[in-house]
Order: sequence, then C-alpha cells, then structure tokens
Amino acid sequence: MSRIGNRKIVIPEGVSVTLEENIVKVSGKLGELTLELPSVIKMEVVDNTITLTRENEIKQTKALHGTANANITNMIKGVTNGYKKDLEIVGVGYRFNLKGNTLVINAGYSHPVEMEIPAGLKVEAISNTEISVSGINKELVGEFSANIRKVRQPEPYKGKGIRYKDEYIRRKEGKKAA
Repeated sequence: MSRIGNRKIVIPEGVSVTLEENIVKVSGKLGELTLELPSVIKMEVVDNTITLTRENEIKQTKALHGTANANITNMIKGVTNGYKKDLEIVGVGYRFNLKGNTLVINAGYSHPVEMEIPAGLKVEAISNTEISVSGINKELVGEFSANIRKVRQPEPYKGKGIRYKDEYIRRKEGKKAA
C-alpha cells in the first residue's frame, strides 16, 4: 500500500503556498502554478510544512491523496528549479527548426511537421539535431516532449527518429544475407 499521501512537504525559502476554496497556488522565483484539490482532500500549512489528509478510506480517495501530494511536490520543484527535457533527432536530413513560436520538424516525411509551442514552455535549439524543452509545469513539459517524440519514434533497426537525450534504444539485427 502506498503512503505517498502521508508525506510531509517542506516549503523551501522563496516559495509561498496558499489555499483558497480547494485551489492551491504555489508561487516562486520562476512563476506561479495552480491546482484544484479534490473535495475529499484537506490541506494544512503549518511552519513551512504541508500536510494533506483524506476524509475517508475509500480506494479512490487514497489514490487521490497520493496524487495530490505528488502534484503539489512537483509544483514546488517547478517554481524553484523548473523542469527540462532534452531531445535529439537521428537520421539523414532530419532536423529541428524554430520559427517564432513554432517548432518545425523535418523527419523524413514529404512535408515538414509544424508544432505550436504552448504558453509557459521555452524551447531552445542547441543545434539542428538537438532541442531542449523547459518550463515550470512538469506535466506540460513531459506532454509536449512526448508529442514531439511521437512525430517519428525511434525505430530499432537503424535507430532513426526522435528520442530523449538519455534514452537507450534497443537495437535489433536485420535480415541476414543468405
């Protein structure tokens, strides 16, 4: 049984956490994030520690308890340090281009794929084949990075495609010559 919901969350210096009618606001040096707490979860802030409690012991309530705790922890980390995902593209002629608020991906299709960069995210082009997605919202950074990766997922034979910087691609051996 998970006990993540019972963890006490320590609020670091420079971060303020407020609760107004089941809406948690976390603000820090990098920005501000909000989260709506489920009605069965109660939050208390005492001496720079956050404690979450649940009303009952129903399975769904227990799951919401742990999820709320993890989400608030991620929000605090986001406004203090931020989140970052690095992606690289492998293949002849494959490249990333930034045009204003649009990411243009050439990934071997007959047309370039254009993706609008969501508000709150910052995309940096390290080179033609490497980009970095960063922001304060962990969910938004991860989702946009996954959507970029979906444009051309890495294939196991030559390793071509878009992958995370630290991702390991398990390679397969091709057909053997007779």
